[in-house]
Amino acid sequence: MSCEMNNDNTFLSSFYKYKYILTEGAIVERLKKEYNVKLDEEIMHAGLIYNDRQASVLRNIYMEYIETSEKYDLPIMIMTPTRRANKTKISNSSYNNKNIIKDNVDFLKDIREKYPSHKNKIFIGGLMGCKGDAYNYEEALSKEEGYRFHLWQAKEFESSKVDYLFAGIMPEIFEAIGMAKAMECTNIPYIISFMIRRNGALLDGTIINHAISAIDLATDRKPLGYMVNCVHPSILSEALWSDVNRTNLVKERFLGIQANASPLEPEELDNLETIKSDSPIDLALSIEELHNKHKIKVIGGCCGTDNRHVEEFARKIKKWM
Repeated sequence: MSCEMNNDNTFLSSFYKYKYILTEGAIVERLKKEYNVKLDEEIMHAGLIYNDRQASVLRNIYMEYIETSEKYDLPIMIMTPTRRANKTKISNSSYNNKNIIKDNVDFLKDIREKYPSHKNKIFIGGLMGCKGDAYNYEEALSKEEGYRFHLWQAKEFESSKVDYLFAGIMPEIFEAIGMAKAMECTNIPYIISFMIRRNGALLDGTIINHAISAIDLATDRKPLGYMVNCVHPSILSEALWSDVNRTNLVKERFLGIQANASPLEPEELDNLETIKSDSPIDLALSIEELHNKHKIKVIGGCCGTDNRHVEEFARKIKKWM
């Protein structure tokens, strides 16, 4: 199987062109807490597009983030609601007769068409995730299992012509390597994003520097770069400032954050009903403090954030430009 990528990918050229790129803020948490939308037990919010009312809610959340990027004339990376929509989960769901991946990609493409003057700065990513619980690294797959398990979804995204692939909230190194191997066998640039602790390591104890090195060495077509999800900027700042991660490799290859608005550790966050979140201004200040230590390119939100936070991020970015 060929794992080479041609060089005319629009996202790839734009990624290197722009100094900063926004990403979306929270989606799942907002669906549950703001809109009281019930999510599917298997595929979470990937099936909402088949219900007119729920699809409208989902569409409006994406449009808020896009309109903020348009207001500040910044590129934005949005992602399909498919982190849990792998082949096994889809098969076990009531949506097993649907083309979940393609339909969700088309859903975002339709939204992008509503912004004709900005659509060249709106990039659609295929969101993938670990097979098990992202907060429990002991459920992770081996490299070989990870490659076989994630290849189907990666190839579905390739067929659906997404702009990039994104591995979200990866807590453990071996399944992350397997997923990267699956992603590189597409014609699409991809990003690996970790779940980390403030000690500078993934949940399985792998140091960020070592994780980046291991995935880069395991792949012929390397990830575009590395990020973290669901982590407060202060935690990432401490993690990147530790001696083990203050390396040229991390400086060159680590590129962004989808920030959690709470400074709690991953184990403290898991399954909490309510969490204390930073205000939009305070979270943006934490992003700025992180950026002052380690220049970051891709900036967005995760749990506890909404469009108010994303707009504060956009304001900071414009100040840096």
